[in-house]
Amino acid sequence: MQHAVRSRAPIRAGLTPVPRPRTPGTGSSTDADALRVLHRAARGLLDDLPELTDRLVALLNEQEPAYRAALTRDPSATWQEAHRSLRHSVASLLDPRGARDAARRCSWRIGATRAEQGLPLDALLHAFRLGGSLVWQGLVEETSRAAPEDVRLLVHVAADVWDFVDEHCTLVADAYRRTEWRIGRRRENRARLLAAGLLDGTSRIADLPEAAQVLELPEQGRYVVVAVTGGPPGRPDAGRAAAVPSGSRVHWHAGPDVDYGIVPVGADGGLPAPHDPVSGPPASFPGLRIGVGSPVDGLAAVGDARRLADTALEICPEAGGTVRLADQLPAALVVSSPELGRALAERVLGPLLRLEPANREVLLDTLTTWLDCDGSAQRAGERLYCHRNTVLNRLRRCEQLTGRSLSRPADVVEISLSLTARRVLRD
Repeated sequence: MQHAVRSRAPIRAGLTPVPRPRTPGTGSSTDADALRVLHRAARGLLDDLPELTDRLVALLNEQEPAYRAALTRDPSATWQEAHRSLRHSVASLLDPRGARDAARRCSWRIGATRAEQGLPLDALLHAFRLGGSLVWQGLVEETSRAAPEDVRLLVHVAADVWDFVDEHCTLVADAYRRTEWRIGRRRENRARLLAAGLLDGTSRIADLPEAAQVLELPEQGRYVVVAVTGGPPGRPDAGRAAAVPSGSRVHWHAGPDVDYGIVPVGADGGLPAPHDPVSGPPASFPGLRIGVGSPVDGLAAVGDARRLADTALEICPEAGGTVRLADQLPAALVVSSPELGRALAERVLGPLLRLEPANREVLLDTLTTWLDCDGSAQRAGERLYCHRNTVLNRLRRCEQLTGRSLSRPADVVEISLSLTARRVLRD
């Protein structure tokens, strides 16, 4: 093979002409003699190419573990590849112009094929260098056998031989990297399609084993989907890090407006949250909104988990924050049926909502605070910086306007859901 990176061990002991560039003083007759010697030796190598291939394959088996594995899997294919590459290399010494394109195509195919097979590039380039060393050594041995006095002339073509080797090292590396890039893109696209199918709930049962393998997620087990939007522009990593603790196993899928994390969780469905949903988003990330859905069983249910995460995200305030669906189930009921939520808010709070803005906000704020304080007028007054009697007077005004009694549990449920609908249904 016209192979190259570095020779890890000497091919053979003994005196070998050292390659060096031609000097300006070299005469044309010397060049012609050197080419004659080169061509004669190259024809000899072509006649003995199978033996040269055997030597190269033996060296690869001895020095390259990656090729040792390839030889174990398919010795015939590896031998044929080496033979084909060596044949093109030697033919290029005899007819550089005529054989150049075929030799380049051969090296390119080898680089692309080995990239697809996952052979390390370092091993491939070492194989090319070994092949180049064997060809050069074969030229020297053939000339020493046929005309020992002509060995010195090979020095004048050494630079050309090694330039050829270096050219094909560059070529095979380029083919390898381009193929590797295409394979990577193909894998990324496939992973994206599989993740999108899981999140959309459109995956076929037959696709689940492949999805588990490509995404490196167990097919069975408990999952939570985390939805992330907002945060630092151009910094999706920051929002993701804020949503899922460092070290957690997660597969991220970037969407146009929302990023989704598919997160395996424990049997209890627990997902540690780095930020309390009540306290809002991290101070350095204003506008970052995170919705954490409820756990589901298995990859097949990830679509349901995504819908739950979307529901949690809808509950997040515009200013930012983290909402766990399990902690906001009444609000989830409202956003799951916004038409009913708005109808309930209008029916229960309609008279309040039609007051002058100042009066309306005071009464609604008092009602919300009283509910947050578990019905304690004393605590509500402390939070609102007013006397408890003021709180009670405002609450009585709310009861008169709405026709609901705060001492009747069913009415309190209606009022609480109506306030939640007004808070979470932004439009």
